[in-house]
Amino acid sequence: MKFLVTGGAGFIGSAVCRHLIENTDHSVVNVDKLTYAANLNSLKPVSDDPRYSFVKCDIRDRETIGKVLRDNDIDVVMHLAAESHVDRSIDGPGEFIQTNIVGTFDLLEAVRSYWSELAGGKRASFRFHHVSTDEVYGQLPLEGGLFTEETPYEPSSPYSASKAASDHLAMAWYHTYGMPVVLSNCSNNYGPYHFPEKLIPLMILNGLEGKPLPVYGRGENVRDWLYVEDHARALEMVATQGKAGRSYNVGGRNERSNLDVVHAICDTLDRIAPREDGASRREQINFVTDRPGHDLRYAIDATRLETELGWKARETFSTGLEKTIRWFLENEDWWRPLRERYAGERLGKS
Repeated sequence: MKFLVTGGAGFIGSAVCRHLIENTDHSVVNVDKLTYAANLNSLKPVSDDPRYSFVKCDIRDRETIGKVLRDNDIDVVMHLAAESHVDRSIDGPGEFIQTNIVGTFDLLEAVRSYWSELAGGKRASFRFHHVSTDEVYGQLPLEGGLFTEETPYEPSSPYSASKAASDHLAMAWYHTYGMPVVLSNCSNNYGPYHFPEKLIPLMILNGLEGKPLPVYGRGENVRDWLYVEDHARALEMVATQGKAGRSYNVGGRNERSNLDVVHAICDTLDRIAPREDGASRREQINFVTDRPGHDLRYAIDATRLETELGWKARETFSTGLEKTIRWFLENEDWWRPLRERYAGERLGKS
């Protein structure tokens, strides 16, 4: 199949592009505006493959998107392009409204125009896959409960509100126009090529450099962690096998408090890259004032994805974290330029 991936130079998008080229026979057109979190160096493993191509384009440019769809005879649009950092959304919500809501609307309209021209089996098999987050559901109590696909939306931040709006737009295009839309909502991703301002890479790199490890509040907020390559496999399955009009939650069944995550990073670094003075990196932890609207707990019930499509996460949090840390240790040429450009700009997402 021929995929158009929006935001394919971002963290999850690049993992999807690499997965599709390295592990399937599909072809990929990567459309990305190349904002601050995009990095074409994340596509180097597949950039020379004839089944991969890149187009620099804003998803709000309907004319160019339409041309890319038609010129490449696209079968699946996987929409990942989004502003996705909670702290940035608090500081400047306007860009989140423009990209995540207006941008999704413009993309949907460009795709609807293209899809309306398709016929027969190609029209029937076409999919628009809207990729979203578990943050649209709000928060869960610490003592229990899981997000299911029927959980009511209750977003807490400008970021999650903008993603909730885009989810509703995508499903409205299914119900109103019959466009074959599938939706997925994922838990927190981590892994190789993760932008350095996010929680796990920030803690890894600060830990290596002997800098403070800033943890919001008391570090009690809980997240379900999903290794990005497991997520990429899930997204391919939803896009190619998912039922139109249906949503699928993607989670790793790896709940950890933020403090537990930071402790695990410290302990793994201490084991494989110990400090010269022999001290524990836990000494670098620094508790800071909590951010506004900080959801207490997220946890995903991925039963629908597991039972209907047969997906299972391959990595535990421990195995995925060690792979991630070793990747950052071995790929300083990827993260160092980003680290220097955005050094100290803000805390990691948590």
